[in-house]
Amino acid sequence: MEPTVSIIVPVYNGEKTLRRCVDSILNQEYTDFELILVDDGSRDGSGAICDSYRALDPRVQVIHKENSGVSDSRNRALELARGIYLQFLDSDDWITPDATKLLVRAAENHRSDLVIADFYRVVGERVSRKGDIREDTVMNREEFAGYMMKSPADYYYGVIWNKLYRRELVERHRLRMNPEIQWCEDFLFNLEYILHAERFYALQTPVYYYVKTKGSLVARNTSIANSVRMKRMVFAYYNNFYKHVLDPEDYEKNRLQIYRFLVNAAKDGLVLPAALPGNWKLGEERSSFCLAAAEREGFLAEEYRSRKLLDRCLESVALKNKLTLAEARQLLCLSYLREAKSRKEMADFAGVTPRSLNLSLQKLSARGLIRVEGGRGVRVVFLPPAEPVLAQLAEAQNDYDQMQFAGLTREEQIQYAVLSEKIKGNIREALLKNIKKV
Repeated sequence: MEPTVSIIVPVYNGEKTLRRCVDSILNQEYTDFELILVDDGSRDGSGAICDSYRALDPRVQVIHKENSGVSDSRNRALELARGIYLQFLDSDDWITPDATKLLVRAAENHRSDLVIADFYRVVGERVSRKGDIREDTVMNREEFAGYMMKSPADYYYGVIWNKLYRRELVERHRLRMNPEIQWCEDFLFNLEYILHAERFYALQTPVYYYVKTKGSLVARNTSIANSVRMKRMVFAYYNNFYKHVLDPEDYEKNRLQIYRFLVNAAKDGLVLPAALPGNWKLGEERSSFCLAAAEREGFLAEEYRSRKLLDRCLESVALKNKLTLAEARQLLCLSYLREAKSRKEMADFAGVTPRSLNLSLQKLSARGLIRVEGGRGVRVVFLPPAEPVLAQLAEAQNDYDQMQFAGLTREEQIQYAVLSEKIKGNIREALLKNIKKV
């Protein structure tokens, strides 16, 4: 059976970071993929590391070849790829555990030819979020090109590692990387792909960790004359792209904007100062858990594991909708208990203090997601802007259930459900007895 996703990683002298990269792929929540590692004539232990992963996991394929550059390495992998979708990584970067799942889900839910995702830029021990498109809707080619025009040569648009492609489009039009280009080679591939794609979707959740260690053109021993030649060639592609996408009148209106590419291209991936607001210490950008506590036995450890797993599922919803994890959890609670006798009762169900509940209700009301109605009790009404968020929360709950029951047979799941109902009944009866004594 063919895999849904082909994940391609070129490798050259990457033994210091390769394990981190590959482990992040093999530990994905989404498992229906093949991983193609291309050892581009590495002179360190990278080739042996690739082979060790192939021996451990049947999803891993390895290509060993003489050094010919990253573009040729990706092209070689494309010849072997069998997936419906294509996903790319660099060997010194890594992805979040839900990266492939979120990319594939976005492509299938929105029938997109290209999914573009937010990413984390890592500089030393600091990390910041990068993403440009804030429209949660499917875009056509002109709309996507309009966003791209505003930030010419931006890494968000220019690279291939924060995107998911349809392999059928790549093969139908025989799209490949240009091995003769050592600058913006990803961008040229993207421009050609976009000309053949029709539906685009921006995943507003960071799923990729980009480590800013790549060398500049000078570091690659590229002469100034050759650098200028390549930039002119790339701009010619870029300029010609908009002549195809826009009609002549719109092209003339936007020509100055298009020519900004020549200025912005020199930035080559600007790294913002680590002290700016919105940056975190690496490891604090996502929720964490205490491994020692998670490995303990007993009902408290079980409750902790369950809560942290739910947090992991809710986190992508929070990131996409600019909510805190606590607010996403609060919305989930409110979707279950929309009406209560008092705010104290509602806070008790949500597991927060009445003060915390009131603050959450105020923030969610200010965002236009809910309306709180008073009277004898308290009632929460979800407003239209909350509907997509509620749908995403439902997906998160489904992910939570799938992770819990992974590997269980149908019969085991039924048996678990029967036993859970008995346990739930016992707990309810014990609580009701306790209430009667008060």
